[in-house]
Amino acid sequence: MTAIAATGQETESPSFEYQKKGRWLTQWNPDNPAFWEAGGKQTARKNLWFSVFAENLGFSIWVIWGSIVTAMGSAGFEFLAGLGKANPTAVSNALLLTSIPTLVGAALRVPYTFAVPKFGGRAFTAFSAAMLFIPTLGILYFVNQPSTPMWVFIVLASLAGVGGGNFSSSMANISFFFPEGKKGAALGLNAAGGNLGVAQTQLIVPLLITLGTHIMAKDAAGYRFGITLAVLFWLPFIAVAVVGALYFMDSLTEAKSDGKSYKLALTNRHTWIMAFLYIGTFGSFIGFSFAFPTLIKATFPDLAKIGWITTLGNLAFLGALVGSFSRPFGGWVADKVGGGAKITVFVFGGMSIAVAFIVLAVDLKSFPLYLTAFLALFILAGIGNGSTYRMIPSIFNATAKKYASEHGMDLTEAAISAKRQAGAAIGVIGAVGAAGGFVVQQALRLSNVHLKTMAPAFWAYAAVFLVMAAVTWWCYLRTSFATDKVPSLAYASV
Repeated sequence: MTAIAATGQETESPSFEYQKKGRWLTQWNPDNPAFWEAGGKQTARKNLWFSVFAENLGFSIWVIWGSIVTAMGSAGFEFLAGLGKANPTAVSNALLLTSIPTLVGAALRVPYTFAVPKFGGRAFTAFSAAMLFIPTLGILYFVNQPSTPMWVFIVLASLAGVGGGNFSSSMANISFFFPEGKKGAALGLNAAGGNLGVAQTQLIVPLLITLGTHIMAKDAAGYRFGITLAVLFWLPFIAVAVVGALYFMDSLTEAKSDGKSYKLALTNRHTWIMAFLYIGTFGSFIGFSFAFPTLIKATFPDLAKIGWITTLGNLAFLGALVGSFSRPFGGWVADKVGGGAKITVFVFGGMSIAVAFIVLAVDLKSFPLYLTAFLALFILAGIGNGSTYRMIPSIFNATAKKYASEHGMDLTEAAISAKRQAGAAIGVIGAVGAAGGFVVQQALRLSNVHLKTMAPAFWAYAAVFLVMAAVTWWCYLRTSFATDKVPSLAYASV
């Protein structure tokens, strides 16, 4: 097969050369069409699918507490008893257990991103997948000890946060494999595959818990058995993710840090602007995804009487499902219109309206309106996740090329530097966005505890979404330099 060197010229050497250890690819030039068609496309897609699988499991374990807490009161854990009757203490404890993994996952996203250049995408994907064994095995042991105090479960919930860190390492790694014109769709698919882990957990876990009560009995022991089944389910898939990453994924030498990328990314104002916007999109998606089973059970407790097919967790999974499927659509549309700023403004405006309908649904005690409004919120958040993430490589590509042209630097080197800076920025942006999920849940919890209603928290979200729409317009659409290809970055400096 003909090889394409870094210069874009054809050679007679093999297309892909590996270093002797660790499956490091020593040449990678996806923006060259000949290289891409000569085998680059197949290699990129292979890494994408294994990355999606591992990230999907990371999200599944990350969010597992959102479904487990709804059954723990029935499993004999007194600190969650009365959740279905909107007991303020039980609701507060449930939101605490679901929000802790969000915060830990957010914190881990920064070191997880930095680990990809250090250890390579292949090795670190295998390691991050293997880490999922720790929280799952911990749950299996302690959930069968009814006298276990709440603080132990807080520790276990914290350990589940390792699944949240997978996202940034996966996204940073995959961003190097695809050309600029396909990066938005690839990152959207990668992220959507991970986000789907939330939906599948919220579907599978309640069903397995219900199955456990049918096999045993609908008592505390039966619920504990059901939770055990729901956790055991994931162990073989985690093992497959570890082995698959080790044997089939690759690492790129181009993805190694040049020592300046992180500093440049952290000092670029656009990193922090995008981090703020990502709180609104991903922070909302993950925060409401974690809290949705609890919110449904606490707000509409009579739904539990409908039947086991419509258990509360199975209704909650719809939000994460539609939000996951809409994410690649946001990246795809952003690829078509260039940048994604216009889409992001539309998304934030729509999210503000959706939140207003959620509050109205609670006042009217209308579950159909409540579910519809939440699904609209999840869809818009998913689209916004795709569009904002697509803006990141566009921003760094534009700023690096602008700087290079003004200072007489090589444009090829500037493009490589831009990719490295974007990879570093992804970790920071992803971490801040995920931390927004913690804030979302804590605002709901504190509003419920101190004001006896969650409405003030929802109205605050609506106002913040409008602020974020204004920030997007101000920074990326208002200037006359803005174009469909690069959103108002011509004046920005590295």
